[in-house]
Amino acid sequence: MAVLENIEPREVMRFFEELSGKHRCSQHEKDATDYIAAFAEERGLEYHRDDLDNIIVKKPGTSGYEKAPTVILHGHIDMVCKLDEGVTHDFATQGVTLKVDGDRIRAEGTTLGADNGLGISYMLALLDSSDIPHPPLECVMTVMEEMGKVGGDNVDLTKLSGKRMIDFNWIEEKQLLAGCSGDVTCRIDVDTEWSDAEAGRTALVIDIRGLLGGHCEFDIHFERGNSIVLLGRLLRAAMKAGDVQVARVSGGVQNNVIPAESEALLWVKSDEVGAITAAVEALAADIKSEFRLADPDMRITVAQSDKSVEKVMSPAAAARLVQVIALLPNGITNQNLEVKGNWETSNNIGLMITAGDRVEITSTITSAVTSRKHMVLDQLMLLADLAGDGVRAKQIGLDAPEFPWNPHSRMLEIAKDCYERTMGQKPDVLVSVCSLELGMFTQRIDGLDTIGIGTNLYDLHSPKESMDHTSAARVWPLIKDVMRHLDH
Repeated sequence: MAVLENIEPREVMRFFEELSGKHRCSQHEKDATDYIAAFAEERGLEYHRDDLDNIIVKKPGTSGYEKAPTVILHGHIDMVCKLDEGVTHDFATQGVTLKVDGDRIRAEGTTLGADNGLGISYMLALLDSSDIPHPPLECVMTVMEEMGKVGGDNVDLTKLSGKRMIDFNWIEEKQLLAGCSGDVTCRIDVDTEWSDAEAGRTALVIDIRGLLGGHCEFDIHFERGNSIVLLGRLLRAAMKAGDVQVARVSGGVQNNVIPAESEALLWVKSDEVGAITAAVEALAADIKSEFRLADPDMRITVAQSDKSVEKVMSPAAAARLVQVIALLPNGITNQNLEVKGNWETSNNIGLMITAGDRVEITSTITSAVTSRKHMVLDQLMLLADLAGDGVRAKQIGLDAPEFPWNPHSRMLEIAKDCYERTMGQKPDVLVSVCSLELGMFTQRIDGLDTIGIGTNLYDLHSPKESMDHTSAARVWPLIKDVMRHLDH
C-alpha cells in the first residue's frame, strides 16, 4: 500500500508519492522529466521538452472554458538533496522514503522535496482531472531552480501564449504571493599555493556539526550560525596559538542553504597540539554560548586524526583564506522600509570547497532592490581586490530579477475572492524577501499578471523538511476554485 494512499487530497498526494520515487536532485532531473513526459503521452497532452529537461505540458480548456484566456502554471522539478547525520542514502538509485507523522509528511533521514514537488503534483492533478473546470493550461516545470534558476532562465517562453500565471513554489497557505526579490551569486577563489607537508607533524580536525542551517532567504533572519563563518573564526584562533598549516577546508552543501556543517584538516607541530586545541576549544565554548538560543544543538570538536597529509597551503594563502572568510558580509544587510517586517537585502555564505589549486567560497545575495543587490556584489569584488594576488571574485550563474508588486493585478483580486470563499477568511498579501523564478517570467512576457499560492512547508533545504498535509487539503479546493473563476 502506498504511504500516502489515505492522505487528502488523494489525487495530489498520489503524484507527490510517485515523484518522490524519482531522482530529481538539481542537475539530475531526467528521471522525473521522463515520468512527466510519459504522463503527458498517456493522456494525449501536448508537451515540449528541452535539452535541460525543462518541460511544458499543455491542456485545452474544459467545456465552457475553451475560449477563456490561457493560464500559465509554474513549479520547479528539482529539490535540494541533503542527508541527516549518519544516514546513508543514494538519491540516484533510491527514492525518498516518506512517512506520515500526524499532520506532517516527512522523509526518513533526507530532505523531503515538497519544495517544489508539491507544486508539480498540483499541476499533474489538474492535468489529470476530468471534472475540474479550468481554462487552457500551460504548465511550466523547470529544472535547476535550486542551483541558480538555470531552468527558468533558459525555458523557451515562446511556447507560451498565456498572460496570466500562478506559481506554486510558495510555503505558507495564509499568504498570496504578490511580489518577491531577485538574487545573484558570487564566487571568491583563494589560491592554495600547495607545498609538500613537513614530516613529524600531527593532523588535527576541527569539525562543526548540528547547526539548524535552513533556507538562505526564509530563515536568514533567525540569526542561526553559519558554519563557514564559524570555521573561519576557529581557524584564526588556531593560527594565533601555534604554527598551523591548512590541508583542507569544506563547508555547506549549496549556495542557497545556510551551511550547517564545516570541517578543516590542519597539520600542526606536535608539541603545539595542546595549545592549539585549548585555543580552539575556548573559542568554541564562546561561540556555543553566543548561539545558545539560535542554534542550541551546535557541536564543535577539535581532535587529533590519523589522516595522512601530503600537501598544505602556503602560510600566506591560509592567512588570506581566513581574512576573506572573516570580512565577507553574511546575513541581513538592509531592512525593507516599504514592507513592514521584511528584510530587503541579505548575503548567505553558503558553500566552501577545496578544489584543486584553490578554495572556492560561494555566496548568494538576495534583494528586492537591484541596485542594493549589485552594491553587495561590488563589495565582494572589492574585497577580493583588497586581498591581493591569489584571490579573485566573479559572478556565477544568473542575475535573477525581482518580481515587482503590481497594485492593479486582476489575478490577485480573483485569488483573494476565492480565498475568502474557500478558506473563510482574508488572505495575507505578501511581497516576499525570497528570490524565485517569477521575475524571469514577468520581465520576458509583456503584461504577465502573476500571483503565487502556497502550502505550509517547514525547514526547507534540510533533512527536517516537512509538509503539512492538512494544509494541502485546504489549499487544493482554493486552487480548484481559482481555476473555476478564470473563465474570462
